[in-house]
Amino acid sequence: MLRLVSLKLGRLYRYVKLAVLGSLAAALVLNTHSLLASLQRNELSERRFLQLNKCPACWGTSWCRKFLNGQLRLESWGRLRLFDFFNVKNVYFARYGEPREGSRRVVLKRLGSAQELADIDTKICRRATGRGRCDLLQALHATEFASLNGDVRLLTPDAVEGWSDLVHCPSQRLLDRLVRRYAETKDSGSFLLRNLKDSERMQLLITLAFNPEPLVLQVSAPDGTGSARVGPRLLSQVLYSRPRLPQPELWSYFNAPWEKRVDLAWQLMEIAEQLTNNDFEFALYLLDVSFDNFAVGPRDGKVIIVDAENVLVADKRLIRQNKPENWDVWYESKFDDCDKEACLSFSKEILCARVTVDHNYYAICQNLLSRHAMWRGTSGGLLHDPPAEIAKDGRLEALLDECANPKKRYGRFQAAKELREYLAQFSNNVR
Repeated sequence: MLRLVSLKLGRLYRYVKLAVLGSLAAALVLNTHSLLASLQRNELSERRFLQLNKCPACWGTSWCRKFLNGQLRLESWGRLRLFDFFNVKNVYFARYGEPREGSRRVVLKRLGSAQELADIDTKICRRATGRGRCDLLQALHATEFASLNGDVRLLTPDAVEGWSDLVHCPSQRLLDRLVRRYAETKDSGSFLLRNLKDSERMQLLITLAFNPEPLVLQVSAPDGTGSARVGPRLLSQVLYSRPRLPQPELWSYFNAPWEKRVDLAWQLMEIAEQLTNNDFEFALYLLDVSFDNFAVGPRDGKVIIVDAENVLVADKRLIRQNKPENWDVWYESKFDDCDKEACLSFSKEILCARVTVDHNYYAICQNLLSRHAMWRGTSGGLLHDPPAEIAKDGRLEALLDECANPKKRYGRFQAAKELREYLAQFSNNVR
């Protein structure tokens, strides 16, 4: 009986497999003409593909000329729309060319999946008309974005608080920096919102409300660098001023040689420290930490953040000025013992009201480095299976455990500091 069932299931599997392959073959035959056409044309120069018809409900246009002039071209399978079904994250490989510099390979991504972008359109329509579908450009004039797009001099906290994680608890200092960086002006003094064009103001407000990732990158960019505004609903992993080579995601290093993994772990702890304590006195808290939110530069080996949508920014100067309850009490994040990937436990209100917070150390240690980290069916974190002498010593395991799930009061703060110093010893051998 069991053998009979097994044989039947085997035949069913083969039939399904043949049916799928047959369907794909039929699709290829039926779409041969369109496939050949898509290979010949440059969709990155087409307004439809760039969704310019939705501007100013888009995310910047400063690179539109480069797109429309054909300076960017999709590569290989990225030119075939048949494979968009598998491209869930809307990531594209392309070539970018400058007359004097030649061409280089770049990575482009839309700031959301196809469904997420459709949801944004629906939200705008519902805010304006109460219906899910509408003329997007007409609807914008009936939303709060249009009401702010008048003679407003400054973008104020009262107007945008809670629109996204970036402005969950905004300060005027943060918003001033945001507007200046969006306008690509020198980061000194104040820049008035009314100095932007109408379309630029609308793009800024839409971005701030629906996906502030490019704004986070601009706000956190060092002084003197460029911006992240590269195209309508497309953001290059350029972070600042110009395209780079495609970066492999951090998870692809999960089984890399020990020395390489130690170096990446040290960099991650350094990122946690720099986001928490910096000269600007803005704490940037990572609310979504997983292996696919980080990448590694193929040439310099540097870890970078490639998904900055869920970042909360707290102004430490404002906290010290307003002195909310317990503002000067060190806050310890609570360990989240769950059996799922990328678990984090946090309170946005507390992150906004304390000067000293261990959230970033907690997020990196628990979700990326320690034995508690889980990713795609694997466990043990980036620092799994250390060399025998390190495992025998036990110090690394103790520091990781205390950083992820501290047993002593304020133990994570001390463990994070010691862990950075400990990893730096081995990282120096790699660099």
